[in-house]
Amino acid sequence: MTEVLQAILAAIPSASVELVRNPGPSGQHSLLVGRDHALAVAEFLRDTLGFDFCSNVTGVDWLPHKVKQTVLRKEGADAKEVRETVEREVPGFLEAVYHLYSIAKKSGPLTLRVRTGDRAGDVSVPSLTPVWKSAEFQEREAYDLFGIRFTGHPDLRRILMWDGFADHPMRKDYVAPDDCEYEPTPHGAVLARVNARTEAA
Repeated sequence: MTEVLQAILAAIPSASVELVRNPGPSGQHSLLVGRDHALAVAEFLRDTLGFDFCSNVTGVDWLPHKVKQTVLRKEGADAKEVRETVEREVPGFLEAVYHLYSIAKKSGPLTLRVRTGDRAGDVSVPSLTPVWKSAEFQEREAYDLFGIRFTGHPDLRRILMWDGFADHPMRKDYVAPDDCEYEPTPHGAVLARVNARTEAA
């Protein structure tokens, strides 16, 4: 993965690309690419490095969260370095994730990530359908279920939910309706929500 990152940066020096390490047992790292250069990086991966097949596109909803970081600061007259753990707030965002393979070279997957600015107003990323035609339906699914808007997509519309559906059901803050629309004979948790709503009315 490091070789791929170096090749991208050599070919597109202005590109914002970084390695995202996976600490899990698979060790399957990924590349996070900035929205401004996503299309150029995708074309380079296909045309130069041979990643000619996009097998999967999905979305991830990252809620706002806090992360701890260790920082060095200078303290005292002798400017002694002191390690300090600080907590910082990371705003929420949505992420489109592409899994790429090279059929010709029999290699992959290479995981490519593209993030939105936030979870509410700035939810656009460039469509990679012009590079990999197989991304078309799957970007529509990520749009439908997560609300990621793929600019330049040839036919961005819902694919699973109906046109009048107001929300995106794979969002972590999605609240399922309690009006039995999906379950004509409610039971379990659905029945409890219906009963609570009825009692409150």
